[in-house]
Amino acid sequence: MRNRQYYIVFLLAFFVFLSAHAQKRYAMYGVGFYNLENLFDTCHDEGKNDHEFLPSGSYRWTELKYTSKLRNMARVLAEMGTDRLPGVGCAFIGVCEVENAKCLTDLCNQPALKDRNFQFCHIEGPDQRGVDCALLYNPSLFSVHNVKLIPYVYELEKDARRATRGFLTVSGTLANEPVAVVVCHWPSRFAGSYYRELAGKQVRAVKDSLLQENPKCKIFVMGDMNDDPNNASMAEALGAKPDIDKVKTGEMYNPWWNILTKQGRGTLIYDGNWNLFDQIVMTPNLLNQKGKKDFSTLKFFQTQIFERDYLKQTEGKYKGNLKRTHAGGVWLDGYSDHLPVVTYLVKEAK
Repeated sequence: MRNRQYYIVFLLAFFVFLSAHAQKRYAMYGVGFYNLENLFDTCHDEGKNDHEFLPSGSYRWTELKYTSKLRNMARVLAEMGTDRLPGVGCAFIGVCEVENAKCLTDLCNQPALKDRNFQFCHIEGPDQRGVDCALLYNPSLFSVHNVKLIPYVYELEKDARRATRGFLTVSGTLANEPVAVVVCHWPSRFAGSYYRELAGKQVRAVKDSLLQENPKCKIFVMGDMNDDPNNASMAEALGAKPDIDKVKTGEMYNPWWNILTKQGRGTLIYDGNWNLFDQIVMTPNLLNQKGKKDFSTLKFFQTQIFERDYLKQTEGKYKGNLKRTHAGGVWLDGYSDHLPVVTYLVKEAK
């Protein structure tokens, strides 16, 4: 019912938008992010602590479980964006908690994604568990020009031998415009706020460098930030703000801030409360500020927390919680402990 209500609200909003621009034609694009929650294959990667996800490991991670996990992830990824773009879905989707290129190849070979010829960008990172970030993309909508993994750099000497996930940075073209995506999985809450604030500062520097190279480049920072939009790493270190008209040069816009603080909605549940760690934020050149309605170039239109009934437990003690792959030592054949997010963009069609 909730999805139907959101869809009706969207249609009304879009019809108002169209009526106000009745003499023009517009194209819409979706971009997304999804934490895949431990997409591991069944083989050991040398030098990585992936022992839990082996047939002999604590999760008894067999080929059956792996195959089912691939099918479940592909279903969600293929459906993301289809509420607004039926049969098309997202142009690109950032993902995290994926073990290696083999997992991504197997994922893209799932029928739901193979039908759209989904490809991926990935660089093996230094994370001790072996989980990485990647970008899946539909090559008919998004063209890739450059891919690099920018390392997370520790400042304290005591952290020198630690290794964590870097920032996967992909530059390309969407709707005939230069676009860059920085896919993140920031340090966990166990690490403390300082380490995520450090990530925010470093990603801000990456964003500034991309804009220095090309001021017209439209940049998305997306990922599992392990922080809410109003936490210091996002609000101050990265400079992602909640009010479109108050976003300044050098800052970014975070549409998820008000979704959490005013609507009380999120992407994961902890101790019975919603957090919104999964975010997509953007540079000011993607915004129409001060009431402006210029869609001659690619512009932000709307956001969506992607929800389906099958992503949640429907009965028992944990009814309403997200349906994970495992919980309490039991294989649930579920999806993830996070909900995906989607951002929609609009551009005038020439």
